[in-house]
Amino acid sequence: MVSDSTKPTPFGTLLGIAPGNVPVYSSDYDSADDNELPNRHAYRSYVDGVFMGYKWQCVEFARRWLYLNKGYIFDDVAMAYDIFRLTSARLIADESRLPLKSFRNGSLRHPEVGSLLIWSEGGEFEVTGHVAIITKVMPDRLHLIEQNVGHHVWPEGQDYSRELEARISDDGGYWLRCSYGDASILGWVIQTDDDQHAENIEPDDPTLFDLQLRHVPDKGQATRAWLNIANPAEEAFVDMMGGHKLASRVEDDHKYMVMTETAERELKRATNELHALFMHATDYVLQNDELLSSFNIPPALWPKIHQSWDNRRNQMITGRFDFSVSAQGIKVYEYNCDSASCYMEAGIIQEKWAKHYGGNEGDGSATELIDELIEAWKNSDVKGVIHIMQDTDLEENYHALFMKRTMEKAGLNCKVIKGVANLRWDEEGDVVDADGVKIRWVWKTWAWETALDQIRAECDDDEQRLRDYQTDTPRSTAPRLVDVLLRKDVMVYEPLWTLIPSNKAILPVLWMLFPDHPYLLESSFELSDSLKTNGYVSKPIAGRCGFNISLFDGEDALMEETAGRFSHQDQIFQALWKLPDIEGYRSQVCTFSVAGHYAGSCLRVDPTLVITKDSDLMTLRVIESDSQASKT
Repeated sequence: MVSDSTKPTPFGTLLGIAPGNVPVYSSDYDSADDNELPNRHAYRSYVDGVFMGYKWQCVEFARRWLYLNKGYIFDDVAMAYDIFRLTSARLIADESRLPLKSFRNGSLRHPEVGSLLIWSEGGEFEVTGHVAIITKVMPDRLHLIEQNVGHHVWPEGQDYSRELEARISDDGGYWLRCSYGDASILGWVIQTDDDQHAENIEPDDPTLFDLQLRHVPDKGQATRAWLNIANPAEEAFVDMMGGHKLASRVEDDHKYMVMTETAERELKRATNELHALFMHATDYVLQNDELLSSFNIPPALWPKIHQSWDNRRNQMITGRFDFSVSAQGIKVYEYNCDSASCYMEAGIIQEKWAKHYGGNEGDGSATELIDELIEAWKNSDVKGVIHIMQDTDLEENYHALFMKRTMEKAGLNCKVIKGVANLRWDEEGDVVDADGVKIRWVWKTWAWETALDQIRAECDDDEQRLRDYQTDTPRSTAPRLVDVLLRKDVMVYEPLWTLIPSNKAILPVLWMLFPDHPYLLESSFELSDSLKTNGYVSKPIAGRCGFNISLFDGEDALMEETAGRFSHQDQIFQALWKLPDIEGYRSQVCTFSVAGHYAGSCLRVDPTLVITKDSDLMTLRVIESDSQASKT
């Protein structure tokens, strides 16, 4: 976030010393020195062993300033604007809680020195919002200190980052004007127990998290074509479904579900926060070989996973969370960071269904998904041709063509490869496609576990051979999937490190790091007494598509199980939390993260307790909370 046309100072440059003797640093990430900051872990900021945030972001500075000057910090947040909804801070000395109160811009309670100034998302602070510390309050202006804005050294003698214009209204309200015309100030947060003029931050009405089933009148819509088969992706979808339909069951043709804006807002917060938690847990695992061994990944690949993670530019494009959403709460089952699906259904098909069938209540649940994907690909490091590698599965046909379309809208040159039969080695030992083009950039629908299974099979699961396996050696036989994805000169999306957060073994790690977190379910490598007492689910650590899952009630009796090809995998155990039953449909809300933040959602339904590869999608619409409240 550069405030003017002058060149920003390099990452880590001391910009000034804030009141309280706290240094402020430049966070111009483009200029970060890879020698000084060789990996992601090096970007984590600690003071006295307490995690402050990531160098040198706005949240990191606010937490560091509060800790050094006040002795307390606010809890981890995914986005800076989330601070405005916090109700307490943590006193480090004794772990006690101190009350926080939030006041809207224009409040009769004026900001104070040491209070937090919060911006909403949008404009200059798109996606994240922003936070600063207020250091001086005057009737016509105030001074603040911050990081991640400007990246310029303060003028000599100045002890603040910026000055904002202020005005006191006739009724005594204090109004701040943002320096950026496209950004908006939410207000300020003060550590106080005096709630006069404060925002009333109450828990949401739980009933607003219940999904509701809706019906559209049957006007013969199912007899008419409504997808554009001149579009290759939509044609492939029609081929897979055997017609112009979103659901496989005829009786579902005229049904959709709605969720409230309140539920969507909380899912957005959950998606953003959980992405950060999964990344934190991934870093933790990669610092601990004993934990990493629990993920059943061939040891020969460990250095490559570390290298993939340490390269801070090696970012994932997108992933999908699976949630239970109801009045009982929002709980995450897992994070599909690698080869996630349902994008086309969410971003295109359900919108066309709504238009054709007349299910236009509210708004679509993934209206921004395609634009977010296009932006993510624009910001990727892809140079030259990116090969889309897919299996010959019908579902992968439309998924690959959908992503090809988003890549091309981002200006990328794409080629689709079905299977690996036409790949070959060139004279330089590189893998090339049928036209002789070297494969350097890859987006895949294949799961990383497929490549790992090729290695396990080749090594006959021999521990020493798995430890010594070489991945960059050209072979006399035709290239396999593993020969492409694990070559050092090939950049793959989603990157190799996504093996860690996608593996179910991450779930016990998350529970260990963040016990009793409201979005998490108790998970363990061993079957604990509490899980036995309350019911549990057994999951293969590297399973997919709902395969090989077993559900047990509180008396250890089997309730339901699915078959599949992952029975040989190690298992983890997760607390039983049934999907809500909505008029006979067990319903799972899936949210998409793109570039690490929420980008939309979709709905999977099934008559059973487990969502599988064959479970249907049903159109999901977002309605005003007042609209649902009036019907309950």
